[in-house]
Amino acid sequence: MSSEQPKVYLEVIKQINHIINEDQLASGDKLPSERELSDRLDVGRSSVREALRALELLDLIETRRGEGTFIKPFGSYRLVEILLSFLLKDENARKDLTETRRIVELEALKLACERITDDSVQKLNELLTKAKDEWSHGDLPVEEDYLFHKTIVEASHNRLLLNLWVSLVEYNKVAIERSLKREGRMNLALSEHEEIYEALKKRNQKAATAAMRRHLENSRF
Repeated sequence: MSSEQPKVYLEVIKQINHIINEDQLASGDKLPSERELSDRLDVGRSSVREALRALELLDLIETRRGEGTFIKPFGSYRLVEILLSFLLKDENARKDLTETRRIVELEALKLACERITDDSVQKLNELLTKAKDEWSHGDLPVEEDYLFHKTIVEASHNRLLLNLWVSLVEYNKVAIERSLKREGRMNLALSEHEEIYEALKKRNQKAATAAMRRHLENSRF
């Protein structure tokens, strides 16, 4: 993939987005025809066709045979994932990603303290137990660590926060493993998870937030 390609994709998305805003189109609405887009963007029909194909791959639009091209409900947040895959190649962007993850996770945790169900509390307890069991056998519980945090964000019952968090963390699961492999880190991480769990179980926002902030700082993702 050439280094220019991401810029082309972003430019196309920007231009289509401008037309969507200009025409006040919403999810489910039909986009202008290829010919009209070609005229308005001042590019060839083949370029418009390639742009629409790219946007379809990003799950932002869908083409219905004999009907035209329509805007899809923005549910999968694929665009965030695509952009992050480029961001992770840059050192400064990785620092931004870590900072953004911390902000998203702490805000989700605050909501979770108000909205978490007993089932989610039970799930956190089970993940903690499984993680301890795996570690006692010398295995690094990377997946349990990931799911512990994901369960907390899910408990916020805010779908956009969850999609943002998954996009921020999914591409960087290797960072979780790298963090847990540091000498003495695994035992401390389990203890920190226990502290977060106990505070969440009591719906104690202040204690849970303080424990999560310490945990994320110590994790050095």
